[in-house]
Amino acid sequence: MSKDTIWEHIQLEAAAVAKKESALSNLLKECVLDRANLEEAISYQLARKLSRHILPEYILRDIFFEILMKDRDVIEQIRNDIKAVLERDPACNHFLTPLLYLKGFIALTGYRMCHSLWGKERKELALYLQSTISEEFAVDIHPAAQIGSGILLDHATSFVAGETTIIEDNVSILHEVTLGGTGKDHGDRHPKIRSGVLLSAGAKIIGNIEVGKGAWVGAGSVVIDDVPAHTTVAGVPAKKVGEPRIISPALEMDQQGHQSYEI
Repeated sequence: MSKDTIWEHIQLEAAAVAKKESALSNLLKECVLDRANLEEAISYQLARKLSRHILPEYILRDIFFEILMKDRDVIEQIRNDIKAVLERDPACNHFLTPLLYLKGFIALTGYRMCHSLWGKERKELALYLQSTISEEFAVDIHPAAQIGSGILLDHATSFVAGETTIIEDNVSILHEVTLGGTGKDHGDRHPKIRSGVLLSAGAKIIGNIEVGKGAWVGAGSVVIDDVPAHTTVAGVPAKKVGEPRIISPALEMDQQGHQSYEI
């Protein structure tokens, strides 16, 4: 097995924090310092957050750990999510921070567990955990949604993604974003978000439409039509207002970095 440098960073940072802040020593021991690897640490942290008296912590730990050890794609997605937070969120300077403190990362990791369970036909448990994640973090992602890796879910409060949503790799999403359907239609009815897209705070993307690669949706926009690749849209309803100055707005998180069209 290749050297897990992310886990090494997390352990070193946890030891330094425990030495400096004794009030957090029990948390750090339980979630990091007494754990053997990242898989175990994530299992403990998620179970601590999502356990209820009807579904105790030790049962959830075993469920999550089994997923992470058997479904290696999941743990690689999580590693890429950690990297995305470190690279794109200026408020995050340590590998330990997403694991312990950032509810967007924790909620997204919980979704990844639900999605794995959904694929194994354990749909009732997946839906139960989806509900618990929504209650705990105010993030509601259907277990059947398909989400790639390298995702930054920043702040995360009130993020919603429906059942047939697809989000490709290296997308950045701020709080109060909705990837929703148009009503009571069945079948494929939710947005498709291509790689490199930046969805700013409060954006609502509605229906089975595509936000093309490297596009940027401005804050508070309501998108009801396809967005071409490398295009900036804004407004209610959203209209083309320019184009990003960079190929992948999600990676730079520069929400003023676009070239406006002349009106």
